[in-house]
Amino acid sequence: MKRLLFLIVVAAALWSGYWLYGASSTRATFVAWFEDRRAEGWVADVSDLEVKGFPNRFDTTFTDITLADPATGWAWEAPFFQLFALSYKPNHIIAIWPDQQRIATPKGRYGMTSAQMQASVVIWPSTDLVLDRIRLVADTVQITANDGSTTGASALRLAAERLGPDGQPASSAPDQGDTRYRIAFSTEGFAPDADLRARIDPTGRLPRTLEALRADVTLGFDRPWDRHAVEVARPQPTLISLRLAEARWGELELLASGDLDVDTQGQATGRITVKAQNWREILQMIRASEQMPDALATTLGRGLSLLAGQSDAIDIPLDFRSGRIWIGPLAVMDSPRFLLR
Repeated sequence: MKRLLFLIVVAAALWSGYWLYGASSTRATFVAWFEDRRAEGWVADVSDLEVKGFPNRFDTTFTDITLADPATGWAWEAPFFQLFALSYKPNHIIAIWPDQQRIATPKGRYGMTSAQMQASVVIWPSTDLVLDRIRLVADTVQITANDGSTTGASALRLAAERLGPDGQPASSAPDQGDTRYRIAFSTEGFAPDADLRARIDPTGRLPRTLEALRADVTLGFDRPWDRHAVEVARPQPTLISLRLAEARWGELELLASGDLDVDTQGQATGRITVKAQNWREILQMIRASEQMPDALATTLGRGLSLLAGQSDAIDIPLDFRSGRIWIGPLAVMDSPRFLLR
């Protein structure tokens, strides 16, 4: 009995030592990371950094956190941010965001509120901290721009997982030459801001919220998403394989699928096929929004009428080439550049 008691005391002492060492190392790692960012010219401030959770967790809380990268124009600040990890499985992390935060982008500054926002993050156990998979949930999300316009959603769901060479969930270390992630995204009660609504629906015919907005896509990047993606530069897209994207807004419905290759300049080549329900109403909205020259809209409408006949549904092949988006022989608009800052 005494021997068993002695073993229990020794085991408890060893575990306590392990936890103290792990907590101290965790805090020191984050402190060094903030110092490194400041040395690179970032704004990287936190009023307090605390690690708790003895005996089975490392719970890290950052209080009054501010991060800003002047090279990209991105910044983020929040009253707190938390990372929870089991002490025996430190590569599986739960991230918790506050109900209010501020985000700055090259396009402007935004306030963000949510009833809940958290993510489960699994990283590959290495010093590069390569992202293996993530599951993010957020409820009652509202984003407010400086001009007061708001974009909201009653629920937001995002899941991403790294794929192996066989296209299945990865079970080995990432290949530096090609990293692909399968991403599923969906929202409920998505309500675009007034400016976007006015451009898409200038006549005010559509309801306030979309019935559906979701996508299932595989994205290829030129290198893995790891800590260097934050510290140095974002990985750049090389492939967009859209299994299905769906948007339903009132009587309008769009479905899309297809594949694009993306070059080092962010230019895409390939085809996305869009199935449009009530396509004539969509074309009328495009005309009213003045986002397309009237002559081009007229020519496009004639061509689509030949394809669709009397049907309200039509499959529209969008060809990406030479920096433009084409429908048959018509170049309808410039192609967006797929570059991440």
